[in-house]
Amino acid sequence: MADLLAEREIPDEVADEVLDRFTEVGLIDDAAFANAWVESRHRGRGLGKRALAQELRRRGVDDELARDALEEIEPDQEEATARALVRKKLRSMRSLERQVAMRRLLGMLARKGYPGGLAMTVVKQELAASDEELPLLDDSGLEAE
Repeated sequence: MADLLAEREIPDEVADEVLDRFTEVGLIDDAAFANAWVESRHRGRGLGKRALAQELRRRGVDDELARDALEEIEPDQEEATARALVRKKLRSMRSLERQVAMRRLLGMLARKGYPGGLAMTVVKQELAASDEELPLLDDSGLEAE
């Protein structure tokens, strides 16, 4: 909001006074915003902590407030969300070779801000589980045995 006031050429002392008053009466609450943002974007778009931290930083949220909001996401919840994303994407990948599917799934999770170790574990487990249901193609283009 401070940036918006500066763009409109509002004098700094007036902008500070307005922002202080808004904070006093509860109209500006960066912590509440950060918590709501993290919850919404993690649940709605499936974003991991790294991507959420970048979004909060771009929106001018203090690093400490962002860290506090990100701590609300439990590791089990982050893994479950990554797993759900992989399962959903796997449905459209039945005609792909196993290595191609793995590369695409890992790329998707990386773009969504999941750590590499978690992404690799989830993708390997979900690929193994999906082979039991509907096998992916192996490198020769034939169904994996």
